[in-house]
Amino acid sequence: MSTPDIRVEKGHAEPEEVAAITAILMARAAARPEPSATHRARAKAGWRRLEREGGFRAPHSWH
Repeated sequence: MSTPDIRVEKGHAEPEEVAAITAILMARAAARPEPSATHRARAKAGWRRLEREGGFRAPHSWH
């Protein structure tokens, strides 16, 4: 006997309910996310190259 792909941990789910949630999960997995219009690329990288920085920063400096 094969193990089920979805298991009900608490309570009792009818076969129709399990089929409905399986269909929803499969549809979500197959859907491709649309590119977001609000996403903007950064003007500067979020990381820094340490070899291009000064060797010392004072502990009281803001930069």
